[in-house]
Amino acid sequence: MEHLVINGGKPLCGKVSINGAKNAALAVIPAALMATSTNVIENLPDIEDIKNLVDIIKKLGATCEFDNKHTLRIDSTNINKYHASYESARKIRASYYLLGAMLGRFKKAEVALPGGCNFGNRPIDQHIKGFEAMGAKVCIEHGMIKLHADRLIGTTIYLDVVSVGATVNIMLAATLAEGTTIIENAAKEPHVVDAANFLNMMGAKIKGAGTDVMRIVGVDELHGGEYTIIPDQIEAGTYMIGAAITGGDVTVQNIIPKHMDPLTAKLSEMKCKIEEGDDYIRVIGPDVLTSTNVKTMAYPGFPTDLQPQMTALLSAASGTGFITENVWESRFQYVNELKRLGCNITVEGKIAITEGPSILTGAEVNATDLRAGAALVVAALAAKGSTTIGNARYISRGYEDIEGKLNALGADVKRVVIENSK
Repeated sequence: MEHLVINGGKPLCGKVSINGAKNAALAVIPAALMATSTNVIENLPDIEDIKNLVDIIKKLGATCEFDNKHTLRIDSTNINKYHASYESARKIRASYYLLGAMLGRFKKAEVALPGGCNFGNRPIDQHIKGFEAMGAKVCIEHGMIKLHADRLIGTTIYLDVVSVGATVNIMLAATLAEGTTIIENAAKEPHVVDAANFLNMMGAKIKGAGTDVMRIVGVDELHGGEYTIIPDQIEAGTYMIGAAITGGDVTVQNIIPKHMDPLTAKLSEMKCKIEEGDDYIRVIGPDVLTSTNVKTMAYPGFPTDLQPQMTALLSAASGTGFITENVWESRFQYVNELKRLGCNITVEGKIAITEGPSILTGAEVNATDLRAGAALVVAALAAKGSTTIGNARYISRGYEDIEGKLNALGADVKRVVIENSK
């Protein structure tokens, strides 16, 4: 099992460059399968989720070549399968985007129920609702979602809850459907906009991405092209929080500062000094952090994927903090691991309450999912002594070379493999 060993208590200082957005890339790659020629996708993060998704689309018949570790060529001309097995799909939740892409292109798809991080019920009922509204027949049997449509007809679809996955999946299918599809109560996240921009580059006709009403006029086919993925707001936020919790001074580069507004506002409330430029944000941690309250919400609210890292930060702040999770249930599973590092946290339903400043000390802990792992890294950076984080493979799913980037900022982080560990 892979572990990260962190000797904490060292302020992060310097500059760090942010990679392409994981969540955007995981939508763009399946979208590329809808073209009848080659796409070149740049600024991909070099992470496990991307590698797993590329393996899946190769098995579908796509030709994939990396020009370098961040640039991928996808020739989807000769795709001859529309079936993604459980063994493939279980590794990555975003495999469900293959449903919309394959349904749009071939009018049929078979994809195993998705895997990914386990932090509560994450239904795909809104995806299915959208597919059925456009005329697809949906069958779930033996762990497989099977879709078939003689024709896909555009219609108006109202999402009962704001869902990034459903918004993207319906958009994918609607791009090659007949007529106009309107998605009401659509998700507005930056990676939804990025997926729409990529589809438009290929010849789609999508308007309203980034608003709660999207209009998609179906086209007959999509062509290839070149596209650059947006920066990853969650990776950027993790390093910003790392600067704050260690009392450091970090400039986070290659970002879109507007995407960071919810976090920047909270860090300012906690007495961090913030400097913002066209493509960077500098965070200077204070001598004493002041606690605040955080509520996760759909974009442009505070992102749920930064909630665990923020909980670690609030544990180190003076006073009482409240973190309300409004997006996913059971996303506080990591709290007991943070407690092992000394974090004073109480969970009451969907609210976590921190009392600080907690005195953080190193311990042996385990990541329970990707962002939980990031929270443990953040806390370990501030803790006195050595922390060993098990299940580091979770962290590798979303952060490229996290140990290298942290060490360049003055941290002491090593990745080790411990055999026969549980």
